[in-house]
Amino acid sequence: MKFAAPKSPSPSPPSSPGRRRYRPRSTFGVPPDTSSDEDSDSDGASVASSDSFCYASESEVPPPPPKPRRNRPLAEQYMMEDAVASIRLHVNHRDPYEEWEKETRQEAFRVARQHHAQDRVQQRKERNQAHAKVQEELAAMHEQQLEEVQRQLAALNMEKQREEEQLRAQWKERDRKLWERIDAVIKMEEEKVRVKLEAERKKREEEERVKREAEEKRRQEEERKRKEEEEKRKQKEMEEEEQRKQQEAERERVERERAEEQERKALGFTTAFEDWKRARETLKALKMGPMKTVKADKALKSIWSAGRRAITPKIGQLTNDPQAINTISQQLVEIVRPATPHPQPVYLALLSSLAKAILLQAETEVTAEKRSALPLAQVTTNLLTVLEGFADVFWAKLCQRAGGWPVPVVVPAKDADGTAFTEEARRKALGYRGEDESLAEYTTRVSGMMRVYFQVLVTPVNQPLDPVVRLPRYWTFFSRMLRDPQLLDSSVAPHVLHVALDVGGLLAREVWGQQWVRLLSLLYEGVTVGYHGIEGRLIGGKSPEGIAARVRVQLEIERIMGAL
Repeated sequence: MKFAAPKSPSPSPPSSPGRRRYRPRSTFGVPPDTSSDEDSDSDGASVASSDSFCYASESEVPPPPPKPRRNRPLAEQYMMEDAVASIRLHVNHRDPYEEWEKETRQEAFRVARQHHAQDRVQQRKERNQAHAKVQEELAAMHEQQLEEVQRQLAALNMEKQREEEQLRAQWKERDRKLWERIDAVIKMEEEKVRVKLEAERKKREEEERVKREAEEKRRQEEERKRKEEEEKRKQKEMEEEEQRKQQEAERERVERERAEEQERKALGFTTAFEDWKRARETLKALKMGPMKTVKADKALKSIWSAGRRAITPKIGQLTNDPQAINTISQQLVEIVRPATPHPQPVYLALLSSLAKAILLQAETEVTAEKRSALPLAQVTTNLLTVLEGFADVFWAKLCQRAGGWPVPVVVPAKDADGTAFTEEARRKALGYRGEDESLAEYTTRVSGMMRVYFQVLVTPVNQPLDPVVRLPRYWTFFSRMLRDPQLLDSSVAPHVLHVALDVGGLLAREVWGQQWVRLLSLLYEGVTVGYHGIEGRLIGGKSPEGIAARVRVQLEIERIMGAL
């Protein structure tokens, strides 16, 4: 910025006041003020213009404060005017370089954005190509794995077919040998029947001959003795003889019954009522004896409670694994019969809790999955062979929760001690759990417990057990059931019969042979035609539950007979 210094006055004489004074011009061409007032106004305008740079418009600039008016030298005024003019020119000036630099920066930014967008598109394309390549590699790997799995499955199927063929061949050979044994047994039985029939025929012929001779003799005697007195005497003798024969027959019947009773007791056989009475007496003895003693003594009750809490989870941990079954059986034995024996009341109370835990597990787990009866029955059998007195306790608890079906017997109107049952007490003796338990729930629960009981009967053992848990009890169950119409009329009967056939039907065929086949024929007749020769009187009655269970019994018998 250029500043022009004021010219020095010429050496000419001063002009008169009336003459015009010389005013130097500014380098920027701004005319100077004409008077001191104008100088003052110009000064204020310059200040206002300079202040307007801080505001949006000239109108917003506040008026300058009044300044004391003073006379300034002309040189100073000119200098100030030049400075103001220079500032105004600088503010309104547009620099081409700055404009170019600004446009160049904007163009570079635009080009950079285009390059960035192209780079992003290229990167996205490369990522998609890489992802597609990875997917192709995964698909190829999955295809290879699928082929490998299919090859392994094909190999397993071939191995399975080979094993099935071997099993079929073994089964055919077994069936052939079984049929040979069956045919041999049938021939032996037929020979026995033929011999028996021949002996009966000879005996009948001899009796007929003797009868003919006696008749001929009597006729000759009548002919010889025609007198009324002799006839009356003969009649009297015949009456006396008949009376004597009746007395003799009655005496023989009583002796035979006594002999059979002694033989039954000698063989360990009991009647259905005796088995039910045994269970009731054992149950009452437990409640009034050991259980009452343990609950009354705080120390004994503490031992019993600890053992009972240890038993329940063990039963719940059962799986169909031989090692687990043996381990849990041993642990249960150690709980009930530790190294330091429990007092006798505590021992019996723990046996009762153990039996109850087994039956509760049968009620819940076996009803949901029948295969769970196998490990439960195996553990029960192991305990029966080791724990003394457990058979009596288990039988009592089973009859308590299942009523008379384990025997089987119709629960009488009186208890084992002769006390008449109330309606509530008899319902409890039948095995119902509470007043609100329906017949369907009762049937399901009893079927679960009976499945475990039948599985215990057919489980092989290495030592003799109590008669109520041995295999002959299986035959006794069916024979008693088929003799009692009141049991067969119940809708529970076909459910229990189906469970029994499902568990041990094939084993019973191997054990009892043709006799079992005859019993099955009677049972089949009872579910299709009618039992005890009464047509239309079917096992299970006319209820929907009985009809459905009866069909299952029929199908199970056909399955067993088809396996012959």
